[in-house]
Parts: sequence; structure tokens; C-alpha cells
Amino acid sequence: MSEFVSGFARDMSGLLEYKASLGYSPKTYAPRLHEFDRFCAEHYPNEARLSFEMVSEWLERRPTENAGGHRGRASAIRTFGNYLVSMGMEAYVLPEKFIGGSTAFTPYIFTDQELAGLFLETDKLKDTVHDTFSKYTVPVLLRLIYTCGLRPGEGLRLKCGNVNLDTGEILVAETKMKKERMVVMSHDMTALMRKYMRLRKLSGLSEMEFFFSNPKGAAYTTGWLGNVMNNCWKCANSKIDPDTLPCVRVYDLRHRFASATLCRWLDEGKNLYNMLPYLRVYMGHSSLTQTAYYIHILPENLLKSKGVQWDNLREVIPEAEEWES
Repeated sequence: MSEFVSGFARDMSGLLEYKASLGYSPKTYAPRLHEFDRFCAEHYPNEARLSFEMVSEWLERRPTENAGGHRGRASAIRTFGNYLVSMGMEAYVLPEKFIGGSTAFTPYIFTDQELAGLFLETDKLKDTVHDTFSKYTVPVLLRLIYTCGLRPGEGLRLKCGNVNLDTGEILVAETKMKKERMVVMSHDMTALMRKYMRLRKLSGLSEMEFFFSNPKGAAYTTGWLGNVMNNCWKCANSKIDPDTLPCVRVYDLRHRFASATLCRWLDEGKNLYNMLPYLRVYMGHSSLTQTAYYIHILPENLLKSKGVQWDNLREVIPEAEEWES
């Protein structure tokens, strides 16, 4: 990707260097910054101060732009504004409320029955023309992502050398923040992973780098796994009109993991505020606010539980106040 060319070139490069030092991938901010850089070079070639007018013009909704894309641009320009201010420069910072707390895709939280039905369909998968082993891979991979709360990419890029089938420990190295962490599988999940590895050895696939590798030895893609999971989801709900069936993503299994964990803690009467840091570390988040994003528990469950300390919870979950109404 080319260098920045506008009056903000040095500052944009500085922001990327700063974010890289914190573990962020350049892909997180670079594309939006380059977009804004070209915009500034064309419309504000002599401007080196981030102004309200500049930001407002940049954030005009494009005819073919969806809500997620618009929020992405807003988030990038707010981050840039905050960076400039932190460096002692005068800059307009887009208010956080402009971005909003919603996501481009509302996570779907599976019920126990729906989750069981989904996994049952994965167990029924058949051979494909180009991949006779994926029918064994999908059921194990999706269960691993769910039971360990992994990001889909973390499960897909899991390497054999990072899985200890004796202790059930997994070193998650290919993370979003480029920070390694250890997770421990349940006894059932460990047993399933051992069985899967035995099948790999019998099929001559045990020497491949990735634990879940395609026939060519490479990691499967998130798009491929998403398509397979959606087909299983439709089969599990064959009596529901496909046009009205809720859309699901592999990432929703991670949301379900977080919600199920928090619900279990509430049922056990544990102090949710004190327990959140444990979930933060296990899921690989750098802050409690990131963990709070995954809390999708029914409001009535929260309101009925004596384990929720609302005053404390508001400090890390701004949306908690809305849940009370």
C-alpha cells in the first residue's frame, strides 16, 4: 500500500506505528486512513488540522454504503482525532455517540435446543468431491470454537504443535491482538480432539502444520466454514421458511460461549463484576469493555439475579442502564 500523501501523512503514519506497538494489525486502521488521506489530498490539500467541516464532509453517507461501512469510517476518524489530541494537537474529535454502540450484525444467541440441533446436523455431513475429510473436521472444529470461546480464525489457524492432547491445553497464537494466550479444553473436548487426531493419522494427514487442514495442507477459510455452518443451520431448521430463519455466523458461537459462562456464574451466585476479568483473559481481550461486548443475556435474567452489582457493572458496560428499562 502506498505512503500517505496529505497534510496528515506524518500523523497517520504515527498512529499506525502506535497501534502496531499495542498489538493491532495494520489492517485494522490502514485502509480507512488511506481513504481519508486521499480525500484530504483532493479536497483539503493544504490543511493539516482536523476540523469539524472536514470530518462532516468525510462522513456524508455514500449512496451504496451500508451501516457497517459508515460506522467503520466514523470509528476510524474518531480514533485519528483522539490520537492527534493525545499528541498535543488541536483537532476535532467525533463524539462517541455518533458511532453508536450497535454492530453491523446483531449476534444470534443460540438456545440449548438450537445448538444441539446444529451440532447434530454437522455430525451428519457427507463426503464432498474434493474433500473427503471435512465431514470429520467441521463437527470437531465448531465444537472447539464454541466450548473454548475462540474466534473463528483462531480455531481455523490452530497449529498441531500448539495443541497438547495430554493436558488439554491449547496455545492460541494467531490472535486478533497478536498476543498469545492459553486455554484449557474440557475433558470431553480433549477426548474428541484425540479421536480426531487418530483419524488424521489413519488418513495420512497427521504431518500437516494445521490441526484442521484442508487436503492441500492449508488452513480452511472463514468463508468456507461459515457456508458449511449455515447449510447445517438450515437443515436443522428445515421446517422454518429460509426467508424468515435468523442469519447466523460462526462468530455467534463465541457470543454464546460468553453468555453461557456468565449465566452459569449468575446461577452459582458468583459476583459477576469480580468474575469478568477471568473471562477477559480467557477470551483474549485487552480490556473489560471488550468482554462486555459479548454479554447478551436476556434482561429479565439480569434483573432477577442478585449476583449483578449494577453500580459496578455500569463502569464497564455502558449499555447496562438501557437493560434496566
